[in-house]
Amino acid sequence: MSGATVAEFVGYWETEGQAYVRHGDYEWMAALVPGQRVLEIGCGVGFATQALARRGLTVFSIDSLSECLELTRQRVDGSDVTLLQADLTALTEDQRAAIVAFAPDTVVCWLMGAPAETTGAVETDAGRAVIAYREKLHRLVAELVAGLPTVQALHFVDRTAIPWQAKDIGRDTLVNYHRGKTLLDLPFVAERKHALYRKLGDDSLNNVPNRKMHPSLKGVVPTLASLLVERKK
Repeated sequence: MSGATVAEFVGYWETEGQAYVRHGDYEWMAALVPGQRVLEIGCGVGFATQALARRGLTVFSIDSLSECLELTRQRVDGSDVTLLQADLTALTEDQRAAIVAFAPDTVVCWLMGAPAETTGAVETDAGRAVIAYREKLHRLVAELVAGLPTVQALHFVDRTAIPWQAKDIGRDTLVNYHRGKTLLDLPFVAERKHALYRKLGDDSLNNVPNRKMHPSLKGVVPTLASLLVERKK
């Protein structure tokens, strides 16, 4: 669980995000993004936004937390980035109009999360509340993107843990998951060739502790799961 309150959530991602920066994870994610004008759903504390901006992309980023937007603003100062406080579950007409006017060609939804006071997560629920929250938000993102005719690609990245030797099977699982939930009946194509896994670095907060807690899962490693989805031609 990445924090019960907003302050704990922000503190967690300040530390966790630095580990991802050291390992080059955000740069890897940004390098997979096609297009030039990117709508980012959930900027978090700004490391991902910074990686997109460093690629020279024009970014429009929304987040529901003012604390996250302020930290992101500090990280991308001087870059071609627009920030908007908005809740994806309750977008106003003005907020939708601003997104449409930006005319993104790609939308990214990376490492979707929120404080436990938002997701309803508790230590004893085995992550079920976070999974349900993520599924809900992924579907809302896909529905939003379906109504944005300029968007040609949608990029999801989330954390998971898999037996690394079975990662090729995992690629099929990742595609089928999004086909059956996120993209169902929407005008997008998810293909195996665009499903990728990347091991998280050894200094990630989610790596070594989990192995110590679950010695029977030594073959299971924390990873980033990436899927690039394209609009149907």
